[in-house]
Amino acid sequence: MTRLFKLLLIAALVFPIFSFSHEKKEPIVILISLDGFRYDYVERFQPENLSKFIADGVKAESMMPSFPSKTFPNHYTLATGMKPEHHGLVDNSFYDPKKDQTYGIGKKELVQDGTWYGGTPLWVLAEQNDMVAASYFFVGSEAAVQGVRPSYYYDYDGKVSNLTRVTEVFKWLELPEEKRPRLITLYFSDMDDIGHRYGPNNDEKLSAGLEKLDRQLGALFEGLKSYDLDINVILVSDHGMMNVKPENYLNLTELTKDIPARIVNSGALAHVYLENQQDKERVIRQLEASKLPIHVTDVDDKENYQDLMYKDKIGDILIIPDRDYYLSWETTLMRMRENLDRLDTKIFGEHGYSPAYKDMHAIFYANGPAFQAGLEIETFQNIHVYPLICKILGLPIPDDIDGKLEVLEPILK
Repeated sequence: MTRLFKLLLIAALVFPIFSFSHEKKEPIVILISLDGFRYDYVERFQPENLSKFIADGVKAESMMPSFPSKTFPNHYTLATGMKPEHHGLVDNSFYDPKKDQTYGIGKKELVQDGTWYGGTPLWVLAEQNDMVAASYFFVGSEAAVQGVRPSYYYDYDGKVSNLTRVTEVFKWLELPEEKRPRLITLYFSDMDDIGHRYGPNNDEKLSAGLEKLDRQLGALFEGLKSYDLDINVILVSDHGMMNVKPENYLNLTELTKDIPARIVNSGALAHVYLENQQDKERVIRQLEASKLPIHVTDVDDKENYQDLMYKDKIGDILIIPDRDYYLSWETTLMRMRENLDRLDTKIFGEHGYSPAYKDMHAIFYANGPAFQAGLEIETFQNIHVYPLICKILGLPIPDDIDGKLEVLEPILK
């Protein structure tokens, strides 16, 4: 047998194995939310691992949250591609007159009740299309939305360390192909916690917190390289952060004490659910007569509020403080002012304001085989992340979402 014949025979035997091992892999998407991570933090602090991740992938100038720029409405907008007034989580806290219940992020039994959640979250869409999904914390993932939860999920527990969450992602990726999730969501709250306590301009505290978070993300990024899988990572946040001075907190209890209504929520937005609709004009005049730095919105009169699937959840009147001001209940206000001398800060960070304020803007960074490298794009609305992920995973894009594929499709290879 000649040497050439032997080589041809070996090639013929090896080639089928070689070609089989290089079959096209099914893409995986890991969606990571960094709560309260303002659009300008990376540029200001230059964290090593995040900076490299961005340089090799796609970066948006910023990502515009939906209104109100709060955690629950915007995480669920990212998950559904729908604005809050269309998916039903209209705020962190709101009243539903049909249920005669007030939803709140601290009410575990309501948070885990799927009937509060409209739209089709990404993990539900995946599971409905025979695709395994997993979530280590994401708004809505611990509720059975449309009767469906991710194959793997955890009830929220803020005490669980970031590295524990990262380790679980590695475990999921090591599962056999038929059990391995192709959609994974992950959540970290670090920058929101620091931003609230110290405000978004405290470079010392923010830099220290971001350095630690960056090391943990670096461990994730480095670990993902060891898998022979088609993994795409998308980093987002739900909102930004704005400085608010203690003297700029407004007493919501005093403002609304004589109003015959249910007042729900505080902060950058309070919902007024009137006992009698005939009181509306009088109540609006009363609120405006306070001369406080607020504006009062009649939901029925504003064009912006006409296309509301869940209008009854929003309230009849909205009280919205001006920029740099914040609505606070009297008990909270008194507690803050009594403890101010003992705190290591004299300014705080808040959010929930109009997305028109750049301070409220979030981040969008993406890296992986599906994405172009070294690309920077303009600011866009967070409703458009959902159809992008659908496109990467080959999932059908629901007709009823607000997001449009054409907005982010150009960032794909």
